[in-house]
Amino acid sequence: MSDVLAVDAIGLTKTYGALTAVDRLNLQVSQGEVYGVLGPNGAGKTTFLRMLFGLIRPDSGALRVLGRSWTADGVRALDGVAGFVESPKFYPNLSGRKNLQLLAGLDGGTSPSKIDEVLETVDLRDRSRDKVGGYSFGMRQRLGVAAALLRDPKLLVLDEPANGLDPAGIRDMRALVKRLATSGLTVLLSSHDMAEVEEICDDVTIMRSGAVVYHGSIATLRSRAPEQAHELHTTDDEHAALLAAARGLEVSRLSPGLAVRGPQAEIDALVAGIVADGVALRGLARRETPLEALFFMLTEPDLDLAGAAR
Repeated sequence: MSDVLAVDAIGLTKTYGALTAVDRLNLQVSQGEVYGVLGPNGAGKTTFLRMLFGLIRPDSGALRVLGRSWTADGVRALDGVAGFVESPKFYPNLSGRKNLQLLAGLDGGTSPSKIDEVLETVDLRDRSRDKVGGYSFGMRQRLGVAAALLRDPKLLVLDEPANGLDPAGIRDMRALVKRLATSGLTVLLSSHDMAEVEEICDDVTIMRSGAVVYHGSIATLRSRAPEQAHELHTTDDEHAALLAAARGLEVSRLSPGLAVRGPQAEIDALVAGIVADGVALRGLARRETPLEALFFMLTEPDLDLAGAAR
């Protein structure tokens, strides 16, 4: 594998008047990995991707993509790079295949077999002659991936690829990205969904208000996550809260019910104790996953950024 980084951002900063959209971002993506840039809306993810594609220029800092920069190499900085920022756009009155043919023409054209190949990869070959205006949102997102793959990229950049999709579309998009990752393609994925990043990515940068609050592996992030939280409903929540506190579980009031957080074995013992005391259990459900809980903690406005970042 090449020692040249797929993405190397150092001190990258972009401001709009008094707003700092990206604040001294350092981010390195090795070739062959699936890297997530995670954060709530307004965190600076899309601004960073716009700088990567040369759509806007940083105010300060340096950015190299596959060893090249816009400053030194101009448009050649995008050699080997493909993807989309926000949702891909197509001609709605043309078929998916015709849209791909037109896009391929901008790069000098391609063979029909290559178009068949990318349509097969994104599971759209059977719908390739249908007008894009009749495609679902998820199908248009996958057609965007197909358009990117026409360039045979070394680095595929996807901005919120599952955003706005229904559950089936989310499942299909995640499966597609995972298939692409197994081929050795470098994938840089932005998202506001912790579950999506956890399922797909090797490493992650979490952003908040333009700044980094976490850099590192998903495995390390998991080690920092709090215990699993459960939502609990009983016929006597006051008694259940006393039992939970006695076991050292973290308890907070809901309306109605309780939220309890702690080791799974203690949650199981709590449920057994509630039933043994003659209190009926009306409901027990997992709340956000531990990583989702940590994501919310990291991106809360009152968090000390300097203490959270790694």
